Amino acid sequence: MRRRASDAVETMDLPDCDPRRLERTYRQFAVVNKALSGWRRLYARELRPLLTAESATTLLDIGSGGGDLAVTLARWADRDKMKLEVTGIDPDWRAHRFAAGRPKIRGVDFRQAHSSDLLREGRSYDVVISNHVLHHLRPAELQLLLAESQALSRRKALHNDLRRSPAAYALFSVAALPFRGSFIRADGLTSIRRSYTPAELSELAPPGWRIEPHSPFHQLLVHRTDGPDA
Repeated sequence: MRRRASDAVETMDLPDCDPRRLERTYRQFAVVNKALSGWRRLYARELRPLLTAESATTLLDIGSGGGDLAVTLARWADRDKMKLEVTGIDPDWRAHRFAAGRPKIRGVDFRQAHSSDLLREGRSYDVVISNHVLHHLRPAELQLLLAESQALSRRKALHNDLRRSPAAYALFSVAALPFRGSFIRADGLTSIRRSYTPAELSELAPPGWRIEPHSPFHQLLVHRTDGPDA
């Protein structure tokens, strides 16, 4: 745990992984994210203050995977009677196929794309987010993602990711035991080993980005265009 396992590979990222286990993994992500990722608090603190009932706030979810977070955010906004338009992008065709196959939700769209594709198209969004993406990236890739997400966001960019620690590894090892028939437990433990510490992220993040504590085992990398209360 002292050093990041940068060369470790998650099974679900392999092109020849078991498709049935991969589909179960996408389905189980919804449970894992709801229980552990803390997006309800992030929605209330970071997103809800930006929303209005009159005009739509636009949000880009980079690396949206199976699409559960994009759908969840749209549903929360709808329950609050606020307008939110969410675009989820993922370069993996398998993730895109799963997300696009979900029942249609008003205000949610999925694309198979990289953030660089959207920049070339001249697109921008009020908010850009990612969830559990940073640990997949090597330092140069992470810095590129930050630059692209900053360029795509008009108001703020939020990257929520794991924080490497022995306690996180030990607790997730036990908590993930019920998730059978998928890659959740094995890949989750690999993800923790691959994740960055706050000090490591601080060295990589360019000026204007802040690392904020989010939960005992998560950290938030934030860029706010309009200031701390944006």
